Amino acid sequence: MKLKGTPLQVKVWKYLMKIPKGKTKTYLEVAKAVGKPKAVRAVANAIGKNPYPIKIPCHRVIRSDGGLGGYSGPGGVKTKKKLLASER
Repeated sequence: MKLKGTPLQVKVWKYLMKIPKGKTKTYLEVAKAVGKPKAVRAVANAIGKNPYPIKIPCHRVIRSDGGLGGYSGPGGVKTKKKLLASER
């Protein structure tokens, strides 16, 4: 899969593909993992621009307070909730 985006977006999307099924990471954990611990908003924006929801499992990223956060794929947060439930 050829990913087109900014260097940060591509780095974030590649990292998301490494999150195992049934596991979640916070936006902060993703930011730290891609070497941008102070750029949580930029990382969240990159996640929101994911061109391939489900293939690039952005639904596995949640807020630090345990909230779901957003989901840019079809169906929004309702779909994110279903995807996470189906993986547990």
